[in-house]
Amino acid sequence: MLDRSTLDILRSSRNLLAFSAGGDSSALFHLLIDKEIEFDCVHVNYHTRKNSNIEAEYVQELSKKHSKKAYIYDAKRVDKNFEAKAREIRYNFFSNCIRENGYDTLLTAHHLGDRLEWFLMQLSKGAGLYELMGMKAVDVRDDYTIVRPLLHVNKKELSEYLKSRDIEWFEDESNSDESYRRNYFRHNFSEPLLEKFSKQIEKSFKYLDEDSYIEDIQLLHVKKLSYFKTLQNRRHTLLHVDKILKQRGFIMRQGDKEILKKRDSHIVGRKYVVSIGKHFTFIAPYRVDNMGREFKERCRRLKIPKLLRPYLFSEEEAFDAVASVFL
Repeated sequence: MLDRSTLDILRSSRNLLAFSAGGDSSALFHLLIDKEIEFDCVHVNYHTRKNSNIEAEYVQELSKKHSKKAYIYDAKRVDKNFEAKAREIRYNFFSNCIRENGYDTLLTAHHLGDRLEWFLMQLSKGAGLYELMGMKAVDVRDDYTIVRPLLHVNKKELSEYLKSRDIEWFEDESNSDESYRRNYFRHNFSEPLLEKFSKQIEKSFKYLDEDSYIEDIQLLHVKKLSYFKTLQNRRHTLLHVDKILKQRGFIMRQGDKEILKKRDSHIVGRKYVVSIGKHFTFIAPYRVDNMGREFKERCRRLKIPKLLRPYLFSEEEAFDAVASVFL
């Protein structure tokens, strides 16, 4: 359940878990133990609810049971602008603990629902990509790295894990109070969306993460042939293909995109050939010209993709360009 991309970081770092004793952080606590990842705990007691002291005691007891250190901060009561002030208090305390005790990472139990809430709240404010994608699985800060190993996981999965293991946790009564903005978005938007479209939303965030770091290409043209160096990330390569075709006034169907995720050469809309090679990606008009035996043999020796050959047969300059990169 933990994000595989974060495991190497966690196994090689001194980790501090932000442990509220709620369901999400309790699930993360036990998932880390399951994976034998070393960590200690940090907790802030805001003294705002009747269970606040009980939860702080539970954090200490559970940490001791599993041989973890527990850093507890007794915050002064906050009466105004609680969400913003509470966040400032806890992150100041987290930073101090990390700096004073030599930790490398702060682990938080943010999950897919939290990420969608953040996205929707930023969207409703009027935000750009940087703000919309502010919650990431790995977020490098000046003094430490925030790691969110559950950012791809639906809360429903965490609840099922807690029940299956009979793990004790505490419910924050304020989670039902819609005067808090995050609760309003959770109850009215993110939870209904995740109920119906959880896998699609998870996939969309995965693509957005990848697209945030899309590589540039040097695009070359010979006649109506376009080509560029194939990128290591297949999706990034396909995004550039899509962009090039759009510049030609052609919109690639989703079905063609899905085929190109698995197939290296494909005829798109019976208008273009897309060929994704190990070193270069080519885009050319689709042709069905009859080719002579000698030309076919030249292409075979050079290992030029079959679907490209008819266009290259009619365009000698384009053939020379392709041949040069296969030599």
